[in-house]
Amino acid sequence: MNQGPDSAGHPARILVVDDDRDNREVLGLVLGCEGFVVLTAASGEEALEIVAQQPPDLILLDVMMPGMNGYKVAARIKGTPATKNIPIMMVTALDDSASRTRALNAGADDFLAKPLDRAELCVRVRNLLRLRTRGSGVRLVEGVRCECGAAGESSCSCSPQE
Repeated sequence: MNQGPDSAGHPARILVVDDDRDNREVLGLVLGCEGFVVLTAASGEEALEIVAQQPPDLILLDVMMPGMNGYKVAARIKGTPATKNIPIMMVTALDDSASRTRALNAGADDFLAKPLDRAELCVRVRNLLRLRTRGSGVRLVEGVRCECGAAGESSCSCSPQE
């Protein structure tokens, strides 16, 4: 079975928002290899357009972007009834307590500091999708097994369980 938002096996859709093309590409490759459908946006404004047109199952959102920063994007998404239940993970180079608190106050559900650890990313994405499943009654992740390397290693493999 595939990772998906429903029992029909549609892959979960993840929106990656980052003004840095390399960051978008790396996250897209990692998540794509895990079986997710990855959408990308290079700005906060572009992200809001995508969310309005085709709401994703999860958003990975950079904080520091020109124009509309990640805090403002998160607040807009969480302030809209149609999109308020989409989980948001802030993915940023900022790692201080004040930045984390500001992200959570803006509506982020999780926070992951760069540089990213692939195993941690995999587990956090899966957990956010599972939590959304519990909250919405929709099955997002079905029969998925993730195996990660020993503590401190950054290898993680998520695959459908047969």
